[in-house]
Amino acid sequence: MDLHFRAEGDGFPLILLHGLLGSADNWRTASKRLSEIYKVYALDLRNHGRSPHDKSMTYPNMAGDLTEFLDRRGISEAHIIGHSMGGKVAMQFATNAPGRLAKLVVVDVAPKAYPPSQRPILAALGSLNLEHFTSFAGIDAALAEHISETPVRQFLLKNIERERDGGFRWRIGLAAITENYHELTKPIVAARIVDKPACFIRGSRSDYIQDGDWPAVKKIFPHADLVTIAGAGHWVHTEAPDAFHRVVVDFLSPE
Repeated sequence: MDLHFRAEGDGFPLILLHGLLGSADNWRTASKRLSEIYKVYALDLRNHGRSPHDKSMTYPNMAGDLTEFLDRRGISEAHIIGHSMGGKVAMQFATNAPGRLAKLVVVDVAPKAYPPSQRPILAALGSLNLEHFTSFAGIDAALAEHISETPVRQFLLKNIERERDGGFRWRIGLAAITENYHELTKPIVAARIVDKPACFIRGSRSDYIQDGDWPAVKKIFPHADLVTIAGAGHWVHTEAPDAFHRVVVDFLSPE
């Protein structure tokens, strides 16, 4: 699984992992700023972006992909930042291979199971027959019948690209993601306690990390701290980029 990635900057390696139906592009602003200090690698996880597709998609799978990515590039240790699904991948990797982790940043997700709240979105995407469309506007209009929020549709449309003949195709492995979605709602499998510094960042307007989740987080990550960024929702790094950057740089800086 040779993951597609974008790299910029120089310095200690820093890995960025996106959420469900996202890609490395979700990190463009944060990556550019962090690359002033670190060698930043923004990855497309399997079945996302320009990375290979695969019928299997579990957190152990994706943690293994990250290990392979580091091995291919001779990276023995790195900081890792993961948002949402990518945060679970980062946590799973940390419990599998703590020796490869320097510091961990988890953005607005806990290691627990979540309800299948994204099923309607996956169903809406699955209802689209891309062969019937001649424009992105037409696809957007069809998607609007199921998803009223324009920003959400704009985000989802990034997973569709034009072919040379003018038609459209899915960039993501939509069938595999849909088939494995139940796996993505599961908790991580904590192989061991992670004795490394960790910072969990949540938005004050998000309920992905609740106060009641914290004891379970600390059982796996005993050196974890929790930071709440005021005014931000689930997409903390895009909704509050300055505050997010300050928290991350302060945490990752040598003590």
